[in-house]
Amino acid sequence: HDQNSVYGNLPYLAKQRIGFGQFSWDKSLGKHNLLFGAAARYNFYNDNTPATVNSEEVVIPSVFIQDEFSLGGKHEMLLGARYDYDKRHGNIFTPRLAYKFKPSDQDVIRLNAGTGFRVVNLFTEDHAAVTGSREVIIEERLKPERSINVNLNYLRKFFTEKGMIISLEASAWYTYFSNVILPDYDTNPNQIIYANLDGKAQSRGVSLNIDATIASGIKFMAGVTLQDVDQTQDGESRQQILTESFMGTWGASYKNYATNLTIDYTGNIYGPMRLPLLGALDPRSEYSPTWSIQNIQATYDGFKNIEIYGGIKNLLNWTPNRGNPFIIARADDPFDENVQFDSNGDVIPTADNPYALTFDPSYVYGPNQGRRLFLGVRYTLN
Repeated sequence: HDQNSVYGNLPYLAKQRIGFGQFSWDKSLGKHNLLFGAAARYNFYNDNTPATVNSEEVVIPSVFIQDEFSLGGKHEMLLGARYDYDKRHGNIFTPRLAYKFKPSDQDVIRLNAGTGFRVVNLFTEDHAAVTGSREVIIEERLKPERSINVNLNYLRKFFTEKGMIISLEASAWYTYFSNVILPDYDTNPNQIIYANLDGKAQSRGVSLNIDATIASGIKFMAGVTLQDVDQTQDGESRQQILTESFMGTWGASYKNYATNLTIDYTGNIYGPMRLPLLGALDPRSEYSPTWSIQNIQATYDGFKNIEIYGGIKNLLNWTPNRGNPFIIARADDPFDENVQFDSNGDVIPTADNPYALTFDPSYVYGPNQGRRLFLGVRYTLN
């Protein structure tokens, strides 16, 4: 990968080379299905940002083992472990466990638990660091992120005499993060501060999904997720920026075989999320409203190999500037040529800049395109 990008007048140059090889051997012994393996991963990375002082070239060898076995006709278990060695971060051990209970042909219960380990390439993954006029501060040498996660899932299928199939799925999860790297927009409105969190971050939630198919050509699906994603530092917990407290999605499809016409309606809804502000004078809302994007499409497939489709995107004509005087701060002055600073580097309110803002696009949290029509033709090659 060779990246050559420019953000305003700031170039971002990055090179990455990745190679991967793996050897595995599986063996069945009675009720046990064993898997052994070894792998090696090569990675070269370099960019022109403050986070990368020198280029990094590393080979990470690893070994892994997995045992999948039955505890009876209705119970299955999987145990696994992986060991990696990274000369930058030492020994990395990641175990995992998976349990499956199938009391009937229509019911399945799954439990999964494991750990995670991730090395972050900051500027590749978080483009907010190179957009806007906030100064990027990297307070320390960033350590890899680690996590422990548990997930419980239940799936139930219903079959009716009239041919209807209904799937109901419920999940609950908890993930604990250590050394997590989160952008700090709050400490200084003119900076983005990156550091390993001196505390903890958690993600926990529940979700419910339903999927139904009716023999008459109607399909329906809906899902809802409730989640609490927070970070705790110095004994204070706060909702993480740009994470919603709930979300929902739905879709319905109707196929009329007599007219060769299909109607698809989809939508989603998002709960409030905390947004990055640029100081006490910033007039924008600290939290987003509850918002929804909905779409509808009609497709005609009465011709051989040809489909004609059209519809409306963003039926409600929703855009994030509702209720806000603006979304992107100082969009007319992206290089802050008319922004005045005091001796401490803080922005001074002026007649041209009464809210003491700098150019900053990080507040954008939803699509900026309103309602729009589309029409197309799809040709399928046999």
